[in-house]
Amino acid sequence: MQKFMLNKLKTIQLKHNKEKQNFVMELDNGQAIVNYSVSNGVFYLNHSEVPRHLRGKGIGKVLVEKTFQYLEENKIEAVAVCSYIRIVAQRNPSWHKFLR
Repeated sequence: MQKFMLNKLKTIQLKHNKEKQNFVMELDNGQAIVNYSVSNGVFYLNHSEVPRHLRGKGIGKVLVEKTFQYLEENKIEAVAVCSYIRIVAQRNPSWHKFLR
């Protein structure tokens, strides 16, 4: 069941809302969000959130990885302020090249 859910999550598109300064994954029962602020062209990834009833299913990790992919593809430098986002970044050295 968990593997099926993770495969489904990987097909969900990440939306970048520049006005609200967040990245959003629309889920069946809510939204998973990474909020950020920008200073001198650097994105500060301040907070990540998954609805309480969906936590512990790997959604947060997929959300953060999709956010990192967006940042990397768009050549945007970032700082992981949120402790969870920092943990995901530390576990995968490939994200280190654009994170400060």
